Amino acid sequence: MGAAGVQIVAVALTIVGLVAAIICCALPRWKESSFSGDNIVTAQVTQEGLWMSCVVQSTGQMQCKMYDSMLVLARDLQAARAMVIISCVLSILGLLVTFAGSDFTTCVEEGPAKGKIVLVSGIMIIVSGLMLMVPVSWSANTVISAFYDPNNPRKMELGPCIFLGWAASVLFIIAGGLLCFFRPRESNSNYSAKYYSGQQPASAPTKNYV
Repeated sequence: MGAAGVQIVAVALTIVGLVAAIICCALPRWKESSFSGDNIVTAQVTQEGLWMSCVVQSTGQMQCKMYDSMLVLARDLQAARAMVIISCVLSILGLLVTFAGSDFTTCVEEGPAKGKIVLVSGIMIIVSGLMLMVPVSWSANTVISAFYDPNNPRKMELGPCIFLGWAASVLFIIAGGLLCFFRPRESNSNYSAKYYSGQQPASAPTKNYV
């Protein structure tokens, strides 16, 4: 597979990661009620996300409510709001820059600028993956610490969005790495072309032999 094929794979991974990141940001499934201990039979399940909290009844009915204020959120979720949105925006910009400088498009003419553009796009996508991994890991650490705290009566578990965020950040990092290593390279042109006119070069002076 050539560089253009690897770049197409990187773009596909970035798109899949972007979709996963958007789902992770939108769904209220970062934290869920735990059924460990004596909570075997429960009438409702509590789910919390970045923008709202939901209560799912045993009958399947769901009721959601937006947070009244950002200050009621935990610190990890407050930071996650900004960092996840920045990650999504940065990955979108990285995709647009990739399309501009990749080998399978003709937006930019062949030359050293093409490789630099793809390198910048790869760095942007890697940074977006790191921006997503930090809040997801922070939230996971907070949930796990609170779960094992004996003084905390309200037990919560990791929701599917945590694992989806980890998967999306890994896809971003892999895609950005592929773009950085398989970017368009500048062709070696160390030789200089020489052009001659139609006239024959002057011949060396002849010697008369007796």
